[in-house]
Amino acid sequence: MKRRRRRTIQTLFSEKGFFADVPPPASGDFTTSNMSAAITSLASYGSDSDSENESESSTSTEKVDPVDSDATAHLKPLQPGHTMSLAVLNSAPEVAVKEAVETGIHLDPSLKEVAFNPTYETMFAPEFGPMNPYKSQQMAAPRNMLSGYAEPAHVNDFMFEQQRRTFSSYGYALDPSVDTHQASSCSYIGAVDEAEKNKGLTVFESGQKKPEKRKKIKGGDAGEIDNFLGPWAKYIDEKDVAKPSEEEQKELDEIIAKRQKKGRNEEEAPGEEKTILHVKDMYDYQGRSYLHVPQDVGVNLRSADAPDKCYLPKKQIHVWSGHTKGVSAIRLYPSSGHLLLSCSMDCKIKLWEVYGERRCLRTFIGHSKAVRDICFNNSGTQFLSAAYDRYLKLWDSETGQCISRFTNRKVPYCVKFNPDEEKQNLFVAGMSDKKIVQWDIRTGEVVQEYDRHLGAVNTITFVDENRRFVSTSDDKSLRVWEWDIPVDFKYIAEPSMHSMPAVTLSPNGKWLACQSMDNQILIFGAQNRFRLNKKKIFKGHMVAGYACQVDFSPDMSYVVSGDADGKLNIWDWKTTKLYHRIKAHDKVCISALWHPHETSKVITCGWDGQIKLWD
Repeated sequence: MKRRRRRTIQTLFSEKGFFADVPPPASGDFTTSNMSAAITSLASYGSDSDSENESESSTSTEKVDPVDSDATAHLKPLQPGHTMSLAVLNSAPEVAVKEAVETGIHLDPSLKEVAFNPTYETMFAPEFGPMNPYKSQQMAAPRNMLSGYAEPAHVNDFMFEQQRRTFSSYGYALDPSVDTHQASSCSYIGAVDEAEKNKGLTVFESGQKKPEKRKKIKGGDAGEIDNFLGPWAKYIDEKDVAKPSEEEQKELDEIIAKRQKKGRNEEEAPGEEKTILHVKDMYDYQGRSYLHVPQDVGVNLRSADAPDKCYLPKKQIHVWSGHTKGVSAIRLYPSSGHLLLSCSMDCKIKLWEVYGERRCLRTFIGHSKAVRDICFNNSGTQFLSAAYDRYLKLWDSETGQCISRFTNRKVPYCVKFNPDEEKQNLFVAGMSDKKIVQWDIRTGEVVQEYDRHLGAVNTITFVDENRRFVSTSDDKSLRVWEWDIPVDFKYIAEPSMHSMPAVTLSPNGKWLACQSMDNQILIFGAQNRFRLNKKKIFKGHMVAGYACQVDFSPDMSYVVSGDADGKLNIWDWKTTKLYHRIKAHDKVCISALWHPHETSKVITCGWDGQIKLWD
């Protein structure tokens, strides 16, 4: 057992290098001296604090001499006499101590508020981190807003408001960057000349002194009731009667003369009415005038039934030319449609044949300004005309005689006979002064006024078996009235609505087609509810600014309308698709009428002065 332990110790010591310089013994066993020397070396290499080991080692060293003094030289303490020069090699890198670098707590320069009391050194310490080499001088400069650095100028609210108002009123203000105590021309910005002229006065400083108050006559004693004037006393320099000077009097005389002249002109305005017959004989061999409905035209014009199926017109078959200016409206003879009445901006009204030779039969002259609207009575024997000369005139269709004239000193924009057979003596006119005026032909007097619109009245359309009528106006509204009741019982106006200066009732009496100024035709129900039919909106034409008349085909399968480009547009009623577009006129195509007895005949008129027939 001892032998094995010795071997182990020897092996351990040889591994540790303690016997590097000791020559191996001759025999295989360790000597006692060698053993003790090794133990001593191990003990001194180990802990110095072990007192036992120290004593043992001291005794053992005293007793035993080492084999080789160099082997234990590093274990012996240095002798004081000997000095040794040692080359010190320090291979550790230089590392800055944390305390030396961290000079204080970092403050973010963008902070506006600090929750503790920083020292001066902390507040003014330089910012850490490398400089951005790509920043220009302008970018590197301190900025507190996008365009640069704005110095805070402490101006109280009153001063700021005073200078702002002065600048907006007079065009100059004090320069906030200049000391205000040294006010000079350079301390103002804006209109410096104006500032010098006004001596730098602000809006709150009036340069002029207040004028002295006008003195009043002393009012006497308050005890005397009769002589006491008090606050009602007159001013000392007050004049009781203001007389115009000579120059003013001349001006006044001129104005009065002009007004009187103007009034006389208006009174004289209804020019003489005359008529021209353009055909050779007014009556045929049977004594029938041109009002007689022809029966040899291939269509039964006397039937009340509409054609079963209508077709799209394809080409122009006739042009009626005779008007020298734009045509403003056309109307077909009631029920038969064998005659066509047209009014124009040349102040004339003409009656044309629709069948046969298509001649101009008669011209009615009597208006001094452009004729705006015309309307036949139920039988067609008479018609009304409304013109910009502020007169409404009733004409005889056959003889051309002017039966009567009506005016209320306002421009009539539209005129309509009451279609009821019993009320053929009454008619209504939409005026420029926002009123709808009702006249009686027999007396020539106004019998009713419907005054609810907020703009000039553009159209009047009778609905619901002529018991009611619908009016549209420049106020972008649609109003429904009971006949002879001057309060509208229905008012339709939406923020999205535009004015509708042309309205047409459908042949079946169920729908109203309204030409809206936002380039679309809107369809309203014409029975009780007057609701907008959102499924039927006809678009695709340009009419903004023009009252282009709309019409339906007799079988209700098509909708026709002119437009601002002079085109005739035809839509399908069911699908609201734009089927056909024909270039009809050189200027605005203001009206389109579908003949009530024909399957495909459409009449158009335009501002080029022509009336055209299409088939």
